[in-house]
Amino acid sequence: MRLSRAKKAVLLGVVLIAVGLTGRASAESAQDSVGTLTASSVAPSSPAAKPKPTVKPTARAIKNPRFGGPAGSHMLTGSKGVALTFDDGPDPNETPKLLALLAKHHVKATFCLVGVQVERHPGIVRQIVARGHTLCNHTWNHSLKIGKDPASKIQADLGRTNAAIHRAAPGAKIKYFRAPGGNFTPRLVSTARQLGMTSIYWRVDPRDWSHRKGETSAAHQAKVVRQIEKHCRPGAIVLSHDYAQPDTIAAYRKLIPWLKKRYTLIALP
Repeated sequence: MRLSRAKKAVLLGVVLIAVGLTGRASAESAQDSVGTLTASSVAPSSPAAKPKPTVKPTARAIKNPRFGGPAGSHMLTGSKGVALTFDDGPDPNETPKLLALLAKHHVKATFCLVGVQVERHPGIVRQIVARGHTLCNHTWNHSLKIGKDPASKIQADLGRTNAAIHRAAPGAKIKYFRAPGGNFTPRLVSTARQLGMTSIYWRVDPRDWSHRKGETSAAHQAKVVRQIEKHCRPGAIVLSHDYAQPDTIAAYRKLIPWLKKRYTLIALP
């Protein structure tokens, strides 16, 4: 049967409309499928897993990783030598043991001293200086928030600590400063610099001050040894503590021979 020209035109229009609707439905179906796949492949974020804040590196740190610590503090020694640093002393029980251990192995270290401890134990400060170790200012009373204080208050705190050290050991050089907790701020670093001190952070932190509940002394010592052996590299500044940390001193009895075979151990110059 032959169709008129008008009927042919109507039939063609119906066919085109049907094809268009079919294509649109297929496209929407495909889009929904892709959206569902993408959503199901991304794990939901956990509210407990908040990203840790990061300290933006300064322009100086980008040029030289030695200054890669917070607010441009030093993480590295500037040479291949590894610097052992001990915080929070002097301690009347542990610091003399550490000094004897370092002397036995002919190793120099850096002691970051707290002012109130210096005032209580000036004789130990004199021993540290007499044995050729480096001194570092660690604030008057280990204030974790000192970096937020006004510059005048920071200067008074650091100046008071230096004065106590100089009363204990007249003429001793205090070339370094470390913020408690590593909580450096630009104001803190700048104020320390005005007092002639370079701010030091660290590259290796065995968290020797952190004792897990139920952890034995042997287990804690093994942790300290393991962390330092794993992360130490040429040029690293290593953080440890002599104040009230007998396990740290015990760990270094094993660590120092191991470190000396692999690195040159230095006091910060």
